Amino acid sequence: MFEPWEIDLHGHTVVYRMMGDGPPVVLIHGMVNSSRHWRGVAERLAERYTVIAPDLVGHGDSATPRGDYSLGAHATVIRDLLSALGIERSTIVGHSLGGGVAMIFFWQFPERVERLALLSSGGLGEQVSPLLRSAALPGFRRALGVIANRPVLRALRAGGVQTRNVARALGPLETRGARDAFVQTLRSVIDRHGQRVSANDRLYLLDGVPTLIAWGDRDRTIPMEHGLAAHRAVSSSRFVTIPGAAHFPHIEKPEAVAAALGDFIETTEPVSLDETTWRAVLRGRSVARPRAVA
Repeated sequence: MFEPWEIDLHGHTVVYRMMGDGPPVVLIHGMVNSSRHWRGVAERLAERYTVIAPDLVGHGDSATPRGDYSLGAHATVIRDLLSALGIERSTIVGHSLGGGVAMIFFWQFPERVERLALLSSGGLGEQVSPLLRSAALPGFRRALGVIANRPVLRALRAGGVQTRNVARALGPLETRGARDAFVQTLRSVIDRHGQRVSANDRLYLLDGVPTLIAWGDRDRTIPMEHGLAAHRAVSSSRFVTIPGAAHFPHIEKPEAVAAALGDFIETTEPVSLDETTWRAVLRGRSVARPRAVA
């Protein structure tokens, strides 16, 4: 069963779901999502793998403290969760914001990553939907408090199909802590111009690392071209299109996402990076030289 567990990390509750048996696979969700949104994928992967899906801090049922909601902070909490669970190395999978977290996790803790899978990932280009850009504008936090509160959501849930869909999207932001965490997380990666954090300058570090890039062919939130460009930049990557899916393929087409992930894992060898290997990768692109003194 894909049931929640909780653990105390640094004085804050972190909720996660874990099921299955076999090589570990970590599923990292995006904004206004949680571990429960991976259910359809996790239940299929759990036949062959140990699946771990955390609720990022500020999301789902995890704590919503006033603090750091940067990609690096999320990655560090996942590292600490995996350490507490006794998981040293795993395949890391990230969707949207979670793709950015997954890449930062790899940059920070390369020795813990066997493979990397990015699903409709952020952090690969500037373009993003106008809705997300507007959410980074001043005043959005106050407007969100007016829209995403219990009385309004209750009224929306009692309406037609479209209003119920709106209520379902806003439901995770019902509490003030969740709304604050959402805004802080979003503004750490997006401003009025678009995505402000990019991994493109260090995609070369993924050469030799088994990498899957998958995208819904109807995605209007983050352009598929971002993923195709990353695929061209990473020689060890493969690209998969999820037909009929928009920005949430793991929810819309879980069977196709699980099949793509399963095939990717089964047909690639896990990489093992130690400090010596990582140093060689960095030195291969970086040349240390004396700095001229004026």
